[in-house]
Amino acid sequence: MTKKFTSSLNLKSGHVDLSHGGGGRAMAQLIDELFLKHFDNDLLRQHNDQALFSVPAGRFVISTDGHVISPLFFPGGDIGSLAVHGTVNDVAMSGAKPLYLAAGFILEEGLPLADLERIVISMAAAAQKAGTPIVTGDTKVVERGKGDGVFITTTGVGIVPEGVTISGDRAKPGHAILVSGSMGDHGVAIMAGREHLEFETSIVSDSAALHELVAAMVAAAGSEIHCLRDPTRGGLATALNELARQSGVGMVIDEARIPMKAQVKAACEILGLDPLYVANEGKLVCICSAIAAEQLLHVMQAHPLGRDAAIIGEVIADAHGFVQMRTAFGGSRIVDWPVGEQLPRIC
Repeated sequence: MTKKFTSSLNLKSGHVDLSHGGGGRAMAQLIDELFLKHFDNDLLRQHNDQALFSVPAGRFVISTDGHVISPLFFPGGDIGSLAVHGTVNDVAMSGAKPLYLAAGFILEEGLPLADLERIVISMAAAAQKAGTPIVTGDTKVVERGKGDGVFITTTGVGIVPEGVTISGDRAKPGHAILVSGSMGDHGVAIMAGREHLEFETSIVSDSAALHELVAAMVAAAGSEIHCLRDPTRGGLATALNELARQSGVGMVIDEARIPMKAQVKAACEILGLDPLYVANEGKLVCICSAIAAEQLLHVMQAHPLGRDAAIIGEVIADAHGFVQMRTAFGGSRIVDWPVGEQLPRIC
């Protein structure tokens, strides 16, 4: 078999240059020796500009997300695994089974090919673990100084099973509010890495694919689950405000019931952050019928990604759509929408 290229891609000391996005031989080599090598699957191997596949019976779900995180590598993950988890989770929040992913890369001239390979390997591993192959994609290169290493956009498709209707506009007064685990881990891990902060106990991102946890919840009480949301950018506070606005309701949560690691609380105090607004990448908010709350809680706690799940509050009637919190000191306060951007470039 003849070699496709005169020399192999220099993945140890080489760098991305403009020719890698120019549509010629250099770009073909980058795709073959890096992306195709690690993302390899039957659909991608077709070498077309699109993926052709059969769709199972059910309702089709599609979601897309851009990832611009800084730094590219952080405790508990990197932009590659995050790009997979973020889109898999967005699809899963409809109750769907994620099927396939598409990925678009914006590379900056000068990015070390070793870093790009590390990201691609991580992304491939995350996709394989999630059972959601990357079946099509695109690569572009921008001039040095016009990007920040690499930006990744992922699009995911999935199928919602019959009998499942999960949407942000279905919360009703009396429904229970659950979270799948500790809040703020991802955002604090990013800030610690970005600011080179050291704590006695390591803080790592919670970045993870949640579709198997969601599948277990749907199997146990699918018709009783009304809303799911992953509290990413803007954290728990923003997710609850979004759901309250969509459904035209209010919410009351209990501060003492919100799971949160002691080191995350301490880090937020040092950084001057409210942990309710700090991003998560491996947690979900669930709003369900009150009669199913305890059952769902046990199902969530039985799963590795939900072992710290808790019931944190309830939906109430409120024409203003306020989210209120009973504080640990016995008072109450409004948990409003965030003003500005607490943590830029967090996902």
